[in-house]
Amino acid sequence: MAQPSNRVFSGIQPTGNLHLGNYLGAIVKFVAMQESHECIFCVVDLHAITQPFAVWGGPEKLADHTREVTAAYLAAGIDPKKSIIFNQSQVIEHAELAWLFNCVARMGWLNRMTQFKEKAGKDRENASVGLFAYPNLMAADILLYRATHVPVGDDQKQHLELTRDIAAKFNNDFAPQIATLGHGEAYFPMTEPVIEGPATRVMSLRDGAKKMSKSDPSDLSRITLTDDADTIAKKIRKAKTDPAPLPETLDGLAERPEAANLVGIYAALSGQTREQVIGEFGGKEFSTFKPALADLAVEKLAPVSGEMTRYLADPATVDGVLRDGSDRARAIAVETMREVKDIIGFLS
Repeated sequence: MAQPSNRVFSGIQPTGNLHLGNYLGAIVKFVAMQESHECIFCVVDLHAITQPFAVWGGPEKLADHTREVTAAYLAAGIDPKKSIIFNQSQVIEHAELAWLFNCVARMGWLNRMTQFKEKAGKDRENASVGLFAYPNLMAADILLYRATHVPVGDDQKQHLELTRDIAAKFNNDFAPQIATLGHGEAYFPMTEPVIEGPATRVMSLRDGAKKMSKSDPSDLSRITLTDDADTIAKKIRKAKTDPAPLPETLDGLAERPEAANLVGIYAALSGQTREQVIGEFGGKEFSTFKPALADLAVEKLAPVSGEMTRYLADPATVDGVLRDGSDRARAIAVETMREVKDIIGFLS
């Protein structure tokens, strides 16, 4: 199988309550990239179950949450004919390659993963093995399709670095076999991260030091993609700010996390840079800026919310998109695994 030159892979966990951070940090980028790349977008349900039921909703909610992510992809403008949209568990090769990468990755590499420490908290002994080995599955997700680019948020950069380490070690360990089988010097690519835009990390509307999250106890901390226009405007109006006007330079945002967050959100929704937003609103009070941000958020998000509602009312259509995408993804995955098994030396 020839190495693709311009293939993107990325995914979102189906844990419910998709929010503005998911939209600006991931989905908007996905929509743009399908114009210039061969794109594969996944609902990573195998990743979701690495955490307790309270996080992903348990068996009663998993299918609904999987459809919600798919509906968000479609509502935002991802074209299922142009791109592949599927859920991870329907392509068993993800788990198969993840096991092989468990045998390539080193314990020391995984022990350095900061996100495991954050998610496991103080009770690390009670965390699942799946949560610990999560980065190996992420590497398998990407390398199963030999993806060349991955749009990631700041919090996933370390995992992508591990993906590159795993690819390099596999290529090195099996270099003679890779060459003998006609794959040149390397089978897996050194996947490049795509981290761009003014809102790569959207923060809580109630605390600019915390990432926007579905687990925050305050519903006012996040804008969900199913919020209606009135709710979106209300949450923007109630967003935490400080008493001073917006600064007239970007440097003035350095010690003002809530102001910096709202400026980043405005920039991302409007397609401007943060410098341009400061150029327009610098020196003005939040009583002027917040209504403008609320109007913009409603303009951009309300149509997505409406389309999501329409798709979620038609689960058969959503499931059909996932089945078609899974078939197309599996065709690539099966070929990759055939070649990987040949390289490793498995008897087929």
